[in-house]
Amino acid sequence: MTGDMSVVLQVNRDLDFAAYGVAYARFGYVQIHNFLAPAAADALAQIVGALPWRLLVQDEEEKNVMLSREQLAAMSPEQLRKLESGVRERAARDVGYTYWTYPLIEAHLNGWDEGHPIHAFTQFLNSDEVLEVARSVIGEPNVIKIDGHATNFSPRHYLTRHIDEGLSGERRAAYTIGLSKDWRPDWGGLLLFFDSNDDVARGLLPRFNTLTVFDGRVPHAVSAVSSFAPRARVSIAGWFRDDAPRKGS
Repeated sequence: MTGDMSVVLQVNRDLDFAAYGVAYARFGYVQIHNFLAPAAADALAQIVGALPWRLLVQDEEEKNVMLSREQLAAMSPEQLRKLESGVRERAARDVGYTYWTYPLIEAHLNGWDEGHPIHAFTQFLNSDEVLEVARSVIGEPNVIKIDGHATNFSPRHYLTRHIDEGLSGERRAAYTIGLSKDWRPDWGGLLLFFDSNDDVARGLLPRFNTLTVFDGRVPHAVSAVSSFAPRARVSIAGWFRDDAPRKGS
């Protein structure tokens, strides 16, 4: 990687990913602790923490909108009130999400923030090393790419209940890589899974340097981060995919 955080990104080679694959096949999810080599995990957390974030929300037609800090600063008080009101109204109907994001693939393909060390991680994410981990864990040999975006759930940010299949079922599994150290369950930001009665079947803490892989067809959500949480819940999230690469990738 480039810059002050120049370390070699690598997966923890002491892990038995075949064994994690057995657990995933049985339960539909698995958590792999200490996924990256320690120095790589620490460097990635620093890199992601300093990203030029964009706020991800939905507009009145429930389409995704990304707003930079500069765009938010340029909005009038009335525009900001309208934005917040719409976000709250849609969230009450279990629609949408609000959090800071940085779309890794889009940024890499379109040349955003040239020279930023995050692009080295995007390339690593789609390296043979990580793709082989994905294929081994979920038992899908046709996975050919990994989509991803950095996420920053600050107080009152959330992700409402949904499923992740993609446009044509190309998302073979969903994943997160936790980058917040010593996160406490009382702070919110838990990855929740729901049963057919809408009860919470399972809740997972976003542990640091833990790769969580799960079947995105199971309804899931990220609970709202509490107003008293002292820091943001930061992670990489995305999908293992088997559709053709995008142009330029």
